[in-house]
Amino acid sequence: MTRDQKIVATGAATGVATMLAALAALSAIMAGIAAEATAGERLAFAARWIALGALPLAMMIASVGNERFGSEAIDPTAGKESQAMIVNGRVCENTLQQYLLFIVANLALAASLGGDRLGVIAAAAIVFVIARFVFWIGYRIRPIYRAPGFSSTFYLNVVLFGYAAWAAWRG
Repeated sequence: MTRDQKIVATGAATGVATMLAALAALSAIMAGIAAEATAGERLAFAARWIALGALPLAMMIASVGNERFGSEAIDPTAGKESQAMIVNGRVCENTLQQYLLFIVANLALAASLGGDRLGVIAAAAIVFVIARFVFWIGYRIRPIYRAPGFSSTFYLNVVLFGYAAWAAWRG
């Protein structure tokens, strides 16, 4: 492996381990709702936390828009973007992709779990927001440093989908 590949692999592994630890710790302390909550109540609970997950995306969109407004890149077809704007745009695109997965996974969980186990959705939203900022900061420092934030977000979504599938299968 090259030096850069080792940095990415180490960052990715660290991101996943940290995400799993944070998800487990936060899930243990975050409150859900009544165990017998209706599907509508469970989905409403999830929607509130899903909205929190949009915070990094909104900030990234604002960052790109504000930088465009104050530069020659105000015309997006002119090719005048700064390196920072290019990075912010890529971060924004990936965050939109990850956020879509996050929404679907959380809605599936809300539909499949009892209300008393929905603390995992609240925990996941907090982890998602932090991981997306880690991704953004790392990418801005040096693109290979995005690995912890990317891996923690992607594998958070994998874990959420897995948990939702398990809960649905259990009935």
